[in-house]
Amino acid sequence: MSQQDDRPHVDRSDLEWCHESVQGVSRTFALTVDVLDEPMSSYICIGYLLCRVADTVEDASDVPPDAQADILRAYDAALDPDDEAGVEAFTDAVEPYLPPDEEMNEDWRVVAEAPRVVRTFEALPADVRDAVRPPVRELVQGMVMFVERYADEGGLRIKSAEELEEYCYYAAGTVGNLITNLVTRHDLTAERRSRLYDTAEEFGLLLQLVNISKDVHDDYTAENNVYLPEEWLAEEGVSQEEILAEENESAVSSVVRRTAEHAASFLDDAQTYLETVPLRNGNTLAAWAIPFLLSVGTLRELLANPEDAVSAKGVKVSRKEVFAVVAAMTGGPVERDALADLRTEIFSRPYHRTASTAD
Repeated sequence: MSQQDDRPHVDRSDLEWCHESVQGVSRTFALTVDVLDEPMSSYICIGYLLCRVADTVEDASDVPPDAQADILRAYDAALDPDDEAGVEAFTDAVEPYLPPDEEMNEDWRVVAEAPRVVRTFEALPADVRDAVRPPVRELVQGMVMFVERYADEGGLRIKSAEELEEYCYYAAGTVGNLITNLVTRHDLTAERRSRLYDTAEEFGLLLQLVNISKDVHDDYTAENNVYLPEEWLAEEGVSQEEILAEENESAVSSVVRRTAEHAASFLDDAQTYLETVPLRNGNTLAAWAIPFLLSVGTLRELLANPEDAVSAKGVKVSRKEVFAVVAAMTGGPVERDALADLRTEIFSRPYHRTASTAD
């Protein structure tokens, strides 16, 4: 049976649009969707787009906080099967803030087409909807809470390490639970199920903390958000409003390194998740190992050059390394017990250089 035949029985044009849209809004998640098999590929694609709608609204620095909260509440209601408002109320709330067509980027296009995403989601099997809906709504509700908490600031200003983890849970730990809900819908031992849920949130926290560590410059300049904890910056004598000042580069870099080291503390749990996750119904090891291994490479770069996160240069692994990691995970069968060695190799040097040396 072909991959096309295994896709969910939903409107084909809507489903194709969802898959095309993921390619435009997230390079990393697009890789994940591409290396999943059906039907999991479509389930994850649609679940991710549901989350992306809320994430785009929450990140919009040009939308007043009160309006952001109202829009997000309308979106949460649209996902509530017991609420009669429907997605039209969300569309009405967000419409005044949509960019004009000539300025519409891929993220906002997904927001504008939220009815299409929700319609496709509602056509999925009931057990899939029941797996996806609770964590997506928890993500949306968490974003409302943070938008309102910092409404007077004009952007997020994380105060403590505890609050940073709280934010990361809502932004990414919920996504870890969404994935786990999907892959545990069928028979699984209680021990294995427990191990997955014990490590799912940590997998999400790892990926989100890596993003926060590497995107300090862009988060502040593009979205007016500062995720580096105020208490950690204060220990270095820097205020959150001065994180990009040239004279503070060394001090802020120390906090970037500290945040990256905190992210690295979740590597073991994330690896345990990968070693435990069931590979069925279209789920593949590569889908989750690729973002895991790329986060390892990003941590390597962050710890070596934390100052790059505070500049427009930014921190990222090279395109060659991305290709090498993807090729390693998709070029043939990769056993779970190989993950530890891959993690060690990538943490020590760019993976494409390791492969070249081995060759």
